[in-house]
Amino acid sequence: MSPDAVAAFCLQLPGAREDLKWGHNRVFSVAGNKMFAIVDFLGERLAFKVDADLFLGFCDRPGIHPAPYLARAHWIAMAPPFPLGDAELSLLLRRSHQLVVARLPKRKRIGLLLDDE
Repeated sequence: MSPDAVAAFCLQLPGAREDLKWGHNRVFSVAGNKMFAIVDFLGERLAFKVDADLFLGFCDRPGIHPAPYLARAHWIAMAPPFPLGDAELSLLLRRSHQLVVARLPKRKRIGLLLDDE
């Protein structure tokens, strides 16, 4: 999946929006300012949130590293060509979106939760 395909996929998720922050980082967020993915993170990398219990396992995989500045919140980073297949990457981006949505107040979650999570 290319960085542009990742961006297009992120924008298809409920309530997702894209902003340019910190220079040229394409930040995807939900509910105004809750980030779930960043394209062109510190160069060309992709960064997104993963489940806390899976974080170290992902960091052990070749080509995947803790995201600088965001690792304490269980974010991983990778450079293109991304070391994950399209299906796995799509699933993880959806999960990142849902991890962020799950932490929102109930009134803000309306319409943002996906049925298959």
